[in-house]
Amino acid sequence: MQYSYLCFTFILLTISFKAPFTRSENFSCNSNDLRSLTNFSRSIDYGLDWNTSDSNCCTWIGVTCDNSTVSSKRVVRLELGSKRLNGIISESLAGLDQLSILNLSQNFLHGYLPDRLLHLQNLEIIDSSNNDLVGPLPGGSNLSSIRYVDISANNFNGSVDAALCESSSYIHTLNLGNNYFTGEVPANFGRCSSLQQLFLNDNHLSGNLPKSLCQLRNLRILHLQHNLVSGPLNDEIGKLSNLVELDISSNKFSGILPDVFERLKLENFFASSNNFSGHLPMSLVNSPYIVILNLNNNTLNGPINLNCSAMVHLISVDLGSNNFHGPLPDVISSCQRLTNLNLARNNLGGEVPFAFKNLQALRSLSLSNNSLVNISSALAILQHCRNLTSLFLSFNFHGEQMPRNVNFHFRNLRALAIPNCELTGSIPTWLSGSKMLQLLDLSWNRLYGTIPFWFHKFKYLFYMDLSNNSFTGEVPESLTELQGLINMKISSEGLSLGFPLFLFVADGAKLKYKGIWGLRPTLDLSYNKLTGPLWPGFGNLKELHVLKLQENHLSGTIPDSFSGMTNLEVLDLSYNDLSGEIPLSLEKLSFLSKFSIAYNQLHGDIPTGGQFLTFPPSSFEGNKGLREQQLTPFQPQQAPHDVQLADEEMTIIGLQFGLGVMTGFLFTVTLCFASGWVFAKT
Repeated sequence: MQYSYLCFTFILLTISFKAPFTRSENFSCNSNDLRSLTNFSRSIDYGLDWNTSDSNCCTWIGVTCDNSTVSSKRVVRLELGSKRLNGIISESLAGLDQLSILNLSQNFLHGYLPDRLLHLQNLEIIDSSNNDLVGPLPGGSNLSSIRYVDISANNFNGSVDAALCESSSYIHTLNLGNNYFTGEVPANFGRCSSLQQLFLNDNHLSGNLPKSLCQLRNLRILHLQHNLVSGPLNDEIGKLSNLVELDISSNKFSGILPDVFERLKLENFFASSNNFSGHLPMSLVNSPYIVILNLNNNTLNGPINLNCSAMVHLISVDLGSNNFHGPLPDVISSCQRLTNLNLARNNLGGEVPFAFKNLQALRSLSLSNNSLVNISSALAILQHCRNLTSLFLSFNFHGEQMPRNVNFHFRNLRALAIPNCELTGSIPTWLSGSKMLQLLDLSWNRLYGTIPFWFHKFKYLFYMDLSNNSFTGEVPESLTELQGLINMKISSEGLSLGFPLFLFVADGAKLKYKGIWGLRPTLDLSYNKLTGPLWPGFGNLKELHVLKLQENHLSGTIPDSFSGMTNLEVLDLSYNDLSGEIPLSLEKLSFLSKFSIAYNQLHGDIPTGGQFLTFPPSSFEGNKGLREQQLTPFQPQQAPHDVQLADEEMTIIGLQFGLGVMTGFLFTVTLCFASGWVFAKT
């Protein structure tokens, strides 16, 4: 989309220099143009700030006229993007026969795109993206001057028609992405010889990729991601000699990747979430042009044989979730510009190569779900990657001991995840030097000892999971001072990973995030052997969303101050030794959606305010002293016997009353709907 935006800006500048335009108030606009714009304004319910009583439409917002010397000027631009317009696109705009730019993007327009609009012979740019337009594409378009078409992010359906670009020998960008188009990618796209950017992503297109598409020798960007396109990626793709970006991810492509990349100048190749198999093509692993390579979630196999001495521009590699095997290749250390590397979920084994310390540009590294050994050596090597901000090593180093009596330095680390490794030992003191940490996950190990007090020094920490270990002692009171959970003091630097982040939750579900920022602020100390009280200071953690302390030996009462965690969504205190009553102040937690204090020693009434009536009985079970408050149902007062009406009279009056109430209700709903429609989406 960045390429599309730049190209749009460039063509606007080109047209600006080609013919200067004016908004002069000394001349009036053409009467036909005035009529067309006036009629268009009547089709807009809200958002158009035009004074239609002013006959000089050249002065209206978003309207630009030409610079001719005649007294009646022609409208050549209508630019109303991001004006919050609500209404339909009137066919009257087709009367602007000198129009070269039409921008109605980023509004709330609905209805159909008028057929006649696609017959304006001078139209060079049309952008109606990000609206609520519906229906199939108008057929038989004739836009002989068109250069740029963007109707993405609407609700168009039906089949894709290449007529939009066939009618013009100038068109360079066609964006039909984020709609509901179905059917196959049409073969007649091959006749759009001037096309440089084609976006068909996020639709429901199916069938094979037509060979004719590979005849577009000027094509630079092709986006087909998130469709249902199947079959092999044909060798003909090698004919697209000017292609720099190809995204076919999240489709149903299968077979081997064609060995044709030596013919391409491809910089960004995204083919994740398909069914590709076989080895990496030699022409791909030796390409001097590749910058970003993403083949995540396929069934590729063999060794990882990237030739970093040839791939001199390589910045990001994602080969996760495949069937690659063998040791981690030393040769990757030669990729001096590499910033993101994801090799998780493969069958790689052995130790982290010593040469990995040379990856000085590396920022994000995931080696999770492999069979790596020697965690001490791995951390000793990776600490030399001075720019490393995210490190994921889960499901490796099974049964090893967490290195402790060492002096590792990970000063720039913002995310460290080493869960599900069955590591023994305690939380190492060297970790205290990683003061930039925002995420720490050491869950599902066999760590023991006390939780260190110095975690409060991590002023950016907002996600900590130490669950399913054997920690003892009290919950450190210093955790109530975590600044990242008090005022969400989080550094934006280093939040982007370059590959998906997977986290497992207690029920076995797998959550996928594109970056650290997508995670809910969490403090999870569940399933340990912790003792002691619940600190009142937890109420200071106003930005905390998830607090899980279940399955410990915590005692004492639930502090009233817990109501200070105003953003809390999950609170689980079950299976502890808590006593006392449930504080009524917890009714103030309006975002609380999951709550459990089951199997404690609590007593008293269960609150009924706030979210409490939405929690199931299992949230409170196992507390013999708890009792559910009985809500007294409303009992209508019976009329005295001497004024009761006969059954027949009561039936008639009841019917009349019911009809009257219904009529009034329908009138109120209609009035509210009419009023609300005007302000919809504002």
